[in-house]
Amino acid sequence: MAGDRRVRNTRGRTASSTRWLERQLNDPYVAAAKAKGYRSRAAFKLKEIDGRFHLINRGARVLDLGAAPGGWSQVAAERAGEAGRVVAADVLEVEPIKGVAILQCDVLDESAPARLKQALGGPADVVLSDMAAPTTGHRATDHIRTLALFEAALDVALDLLKPGGAFVGKVFQGGAANEVLARVKQHFAEVKHVKPPASRAESIELYLVAKGFKPPARRSQ
Repeated sequence: MAGDRRVRNTRGRTASSTRWLERQLNDPYVAAAKAKGYRSRAAFKLKEIDGRFHLINRGARVLDLGAAPGGWSQVAAERAGEAGRVVAADVLEVEPIKGVAILQCDVLDESAPARLKQALGGPADVVLSDMAAPTTGHRATDHIRTLALFEAALDVALDLLKPGGAFVGKVFQGGAANEVLARVKQHFAEVKHVKPPASRAESIELYLVAKGFKPPARRSQ
């Protein structure tokens, strides 16, 4: 393709690392993220999802699970504005982000829900999760491991969302398993699988977008 940039000095690089670097050099989203000050190209995935579904309003409380390095939290903070509240949570350390409260925690830990609830200061309008398990190269295994993280994020959303709120979570090609999808549909009025344009064509990732949260019975607000 005309205009493609190639890595000229490949000494010491594996073929896969060379392909990765060339892909980065030729990716317009990587360039745009750098130009706009976003920490990752993934920021544009959330911008495209929110542009389509209008999830994050001014003044919203937003929880971003698996936030590192922080691209989604940056977008959420922009859209929620100064009146909003954005909490970024990850097992990894996240460098400070203007307008974002950062919490280093594991969502699978028993203490996580209480810590997240306290950080939010009230029910969430939106719960976001871009969490995915490190890939093994075995598609079925990767799907199962990432689906487990999706379910963990869903559990958090069911506990912390306000009525009418929204949830976005990452799954892999094939979407959420039938039983998990049925659980999501039980608690949300609108559920769709989406592959935003910023998601690389060769990537097997999809996002499940759920709107119109209906709290489980007996859940206290």
